[in-house]
Amino acid sequence: MAPSLRLLLLFMLLLNDTSSIPNSAPKRSYDMMQGVDCVGCVLVVSVVEQLAQIHNSTVKEALERLCNYLPDKLQLQGICFLIAELYGPSIIKLLESKFNADVVCHSIHLCKQKAGQPLCHVYNLPKVEWNEAIKKSERVATTQILKNMDRLPGICSLPLLKKLCAKIKSFIKRHLPYEDFDGDKFSIFPTLRGYDWRGKDCNDGDASVYPGRRPDNWDAHGDSNCNGIWGVDPKDGIPYEQKFCNGTQPKGIILLGDSAGAHFHIPPEWITASKLSVEAFSNLPEAFANELDWPQFSSTTGFLRSTIGGWTDSLYLRLQRRNRCNHRDYQSISKNGGSSGNIMDLVKSMARNQQVDQPAVVFYELIGNDVCNGYPDTVEHMTRPEEMRSNALQTLHYLNSRLPRGSHVILIGLADGRFLWDNLHNQYYPLGQLNKDITYEQLYTFLSCLQINPCNGWMSSNGTLRNLTSALLRSGTSWEESPGS
Repeated sequence: MAPSLRLLLLFMLLLNDTSSIPNSAPKRSYDMMQGVDCVGCVLVVSVVEQLAQIHNSTVKEALERLCNYLPDKLQLQGICFLIAELYGPSIIKLLESKFNADVVCHSIHLCKQKAGQPLCHVYNLPKVEWNEAIKKSERVATTQILKNMDRLPGICSLPLLKKLCAKIKSFIKRHLPYEDFDGDKFSIFPTLRGYDWRGKDCNDGDASVYPGRRPDNWDAHGDSNCNGIWGVDPKDGIPYEQKFCNGTQPKGIILLGDSAGAHFHIPPEWITASKLSVEAFSNLPEAFANELDWPQFSSTTGFLRSTIGGWTDSLYLRLQRRNRCNHRDYQSISKNGGSSGNIMDLVKSMARNQQVDQPAVVFYELIGNDVCNGYPDTVEHMTRPEEMRSNALQTLHYLNSRLPRGSHVILIGLADGRFLWDNLHNQYYPLGQLNKDITYEQLYTFLSCLQINPCNGWMSSNGTLRNLTSALLRSGTSWEESPGS
């Protein structure tokens, strides 16, 4: 199976990954996917409209321009042109008729208003009454084929892809390297939970060779711990590992984290029409394969010397500078949506052996998802303080049974997420910078309406709710308090 197809399937399945959603809420999962479809549509249609505006071109030319910007590596260009064949005629007609992206996406049924639910929109409502605008737009759009799209079978129901989808779903659930030939939880490939996430394996054919283990016979005959130090000094017959590392107390660094620790990031140039280019999308395949995370640049386990938005100065690099024997001994055991309630599923992917590995410094860094969720009644779905304590103790007991003697665990408390609203709400979101028409407040409201806001408690115009969210796990505020009290 072509690697590009594997990556594409991975990304599609990641979009459907609902591992952080309670098992009792299958409808919630379905609603979230509908919300993601709507946001994706509004984003793409807005970018196409802005590209036409910037380059003084037709909408059709702008759509083709966007597809041509995408890399071939993941066959993304071909997929873009296929989608353009399905939706393009309607999008072109609607934009040329001066309907905005909200109206376009409702007209082609990628955004849907459910009975009894509010109308979700990111732009200001059109001057004419909404229902009239939709009726008018549907007369313009070619919608019959689009109405049947929901009836198509899922891609993983296709006979040729069932086994591959099952393997990828297992990979997503276990958070282990997709390509790991010797099964030691380390890989020679960077993405798909490879060495962007944990130290690079130096022998993927031998499960006893991996980053972080104590050297085998001082690595006189081979590099068993992948730190690049092995062999014997011919002058005195002493192994280099013994000479340089003995008594230096090498320690690895392990992060148990969420999207902040994994360094989740959507580059603004992907959604800023004036900055779109082939170069802007050059890292798109790697970003997809890393779940839109950039752990290789993170503040804890980052190891690359250049980064998106600044220079990498991670805790791992600082530890490595102090002791070269720590080379490659890092693990980012983190995921988007990580919380105290689901961290046990994640921590089991950690690679550490009490008998043969070096000690490690573990950062338990779950800074928001215990109070962040997209539910309208967000407070009711926040982790209770006693539950969070129980979850943390369970994780600590597990770590105590797995970490070598001399290891340490550092617990990082919840961040105060009120800074998101305080600093961003009146700023223009990248998609709204060209025409000054979308602020972060509008974006937050749109996501909340679709019930996919990653943090209704902090990304909200309700100041009382923002304060309550910060107070709940800090000062023992009563959970019976309502946001409006």
